[in-house]
Amino acid sequence: MSDNRTKTNRDTEQKDKLVERLVAINRVTKVTKGGRTFTFAAIVVVGDEEGRIGFGLGKAGEVSAAIQKGGAAARRNQIPLHKGTIPHEQSASFGGARVFLKPASAGTGVKAGGAMRAVLESVGVTDVLAKSKGSSNPHNLVKATIEALCQMRSPLMVARQRGVSVEKVFKG
Repeated sequence: MSDNRTKTNRDTEQKDKLVERLVAINRVTKVTKGGRTFTFAAIVVVGDEEGRIGFGLGKAGEVSAAIQKGGAAARRNQIPLHKGTIPHEQSASFGGARVFLKPASAGTGVKAGGAMRAVLESVGVTDVLAKSKGSSNPHNLVKATIEALCQMRSPLMVARQRGVSVEKVFKG
C-alpha cells in the first residue's frame, strides 16, 4: 500500500514542477445561418525550467477550457533540451517565422519578446539574446524557437564529432 502512495506522490511532484505559460489566445468566429459562433484557440508552453519543454494548441468554446486542453497537449509533447545558457549562436525557421539566438554573458537575463520569451524561460535558459524576424505569428515563433534549441550542440558533442578533446574545441 505504501508503494502506491509513493508513486502517486512522485507523479504529483513531477506535475507540480511543470510551469505552464500562456503564449497567445485567439478568438475564432464562425458565421452560420443561425448567427456567429465564437471559439478560442490557446497556445500553451509547459516546461520544468531544467531542460524539458512542450507546447500545445487547445481549442474550445471557452477560454479556460482551451487553456486546459493546450496544457494537456503540451504535457504529452515534451522534449529534452540543454539547460542554462545556450552554448553557441543558432538560427532556425518555421513557416514565415525566423529566430536568432545568441549566448549572453552571465547576469544579462532573457532578452526576447513574446512567444520566444515564454519558450526560453520554460526551458530554463537564463542568459540569452534573441531576435525574431519575418512573421510574428506566435504559433510559428514557438515552433521555430524550439527547433533552434533542438539544433544546439554541446561542446562535448562538437569534440566527439571532430575527434579532439574538449579543451581543443575552446582553445582552437
